[in-house]
Formats: sequence, structure tokens, C-alpha cells
Amino acid sequence: MQPADTADANVPPATQRAGARFLLRHLAHFVALGFGSGLSPAAPGTAGTLWAWVAFLCIGFAFEPTAGQWGVIIALTFGLGWWASAVTARHMGVADPGQIVIDEIAAFWLVLWLTMPTGFWGQLAAFILFRYFDAAKPGPVAWADQLFKGFGWRGAFGIMWDDLVAAACTLLVIALWRFW
Repeated sequence: MQPADTADANVPPATQRAGARFLLRHLAHFVALGFGSGLSPAAPGTAGTLWAWVAFLCIGFAFEPTAGQWGVIIALTFGLGWWASAVTARHMGVADPGQIVIDEIAAFWLVLWLTMPTGFWGQLAAFILFRYFDAAKPGPVAWADQLFKGFGWRGAFGIMWDDLVAAACTLLVIALWRFW
């Protein structure tokens, strides 16, 4: 029996960690679990952010998107991630599973897009700052993490929202660093 605060006819009991079968069972799982990067047994959020970094560079080299096109790609990724997170969290029976990393991917793409052009060291600094804000959840990120909890569209928005706030904090630190 589920606790009263999570009882929902559409929410199955919590499952084990998702594996390759779960990943391939539904398109939403594949997207939400970061195309497999969220299956990392250790630090799936970091693995998803690393995947985002590599994918951002590969997309940039292969297609050379303009700034406006990157904006569209990132906006579509947030929308797709919102949907995929809602479906995947419900199927996993966990409101905010750590294996869902599409939120890290979309948010880190936003950070990279707004900080480019920058070299390896600037990108590494952005990666470290983003991971700090996302994992440690200081101040506004902790507030954002608690704002939208649960299953469905609201809970999925919460999955995406705290990473947006972590991205904003990262961008603020980078902007202040560049200013001084």
C-alpha cells in the first residue's frame, strides 16, 4: 500500500533502478533517461551533464546552428523533457528519480549556449558550477526543488524547473566573474 501523500491510481509502486529494458520500452524513457546516460550506476546527473556537453559540441560541429536555432533546440528539449519526465516518473513510481537527466541536459545546453564562445577551461568552469548548483542545491535551487513536487505535469515541471534555476545561478556567477 502506498503512503497517503503519493496514492494515485495512475502511479505504480516504486520500481528498481531503470535498466536497458526500461530505457527502450518507451520513447519517453529514452528521452528522460538522457539517451542512456541516466543509467550510470554512479552520479547519473553528472553523466547526463557530461553527455549534454559532448552532444552540444557534436551538434555545433555537425550542423553549426545559429544562436536562434540553438534557442529553438533548447526550448524544444525543455518541452520534450517535461513530457518525458512526466511519463517516466509515473512509470518508475518515483516523483523525481535521479536517473531522469533530460533536465540536466536541457539546462546545461542553456548554460553553454549563453556562455559561448568560450574555450575548454571556460566550459569546464561552467560544468563544475552547474554541477555544484544542481547537486548541492544552495539557496534558490533548493527553493525551486521543493516548489513543484509529485507526479503528472506539475511534478515533471518541478523536475525541469530546479535545473533551470541551477543554470540561472551558474550564468549569474559566470557573468559576475566576467564583469570583474
